[in-house]
Amino acid sequence: MSTVKYTPRLADKYTKEVVPALSKKFGYKSVMQTPKLEKICINRGVNGAVNDKKLVDIAIDELTTITGQKAVPTISKKDISNFKLRKGMPIGARVTLRGEKMFEFLDRLVSVALPRVRDFKGVSDKAFDGRGNYTLGVTEQIIFPEIDIDKVNKITGLDITFVTSAQSNEEAYELLKELGMPFKNIKKDNN
Repeated sequence: MSTVKYTPRLADKYTKEVVPALSKKFGYKSVMQTPKLEKICINRGVNGAVNDKKLVDIAIDELTTITGQKAVPTISKKDISNFKLRKGMPIGARVTLRGEKMFEFLDRLVSVALPRVRDFKGVSDKAFDGRGNYTLGVTEQIIFPEIDIDKVNKITGLDITFVTSAQSNEEAYELLKELGMPFKNIKKDNN
C-alpha cells in the first residue's frame, strides 16, 4: 500500500517557485544558500493577567485554536512592584510553529486572516530587524476565522515573528514577498 505524503501548498510553492526566483535574483550557487522560513513565533501578552488568571487560560485556548498547536503560558522573569507583578507569574501566551503547521498558518494568515482586516492596504515593510527576521503586529485576534466572535470577551492583539535564515533584510523581504506576504510599499530599484 502506497501512502501519499501531504505537503502544504506554500511548502510546495517554496520549492518550486520561491527557490528559483530567489536564486535568480541573488545569484545563489546552491539551493542550500537560499534563505528559508525557519519558524513562526506567535506571542500574546495579556493585560490584566496579574489580577485574573483565567485571562491567560483564555489566551492560551485562543492561540491553540488559531494555530492548531498547543500554546504555552509566558512567565514573568522579574518582580515589578508598580504592576503588582511577581517573578514566575503567567503574563501571556506563546506558540512556535515549524514545518507543516508553520506553512499552514502562513497560508491562512495571508489568504484568509489579513484580508479580513478593515481598510487593509498591506503590511508594513519596515518591521525587519536587520538579521532577516520580520515581526507583524495584529491588533485584533478576531480576524482569524477560527475565533468565534460571540465567545470573545476582550479583543486583544498578538505579535507574529517570522524567523528566516536570510542574512539581510532584503533577502528576507523577497522571501516573504514570494511566499505571498502582502507588503504595501513596493521597494523601488535604484536604477
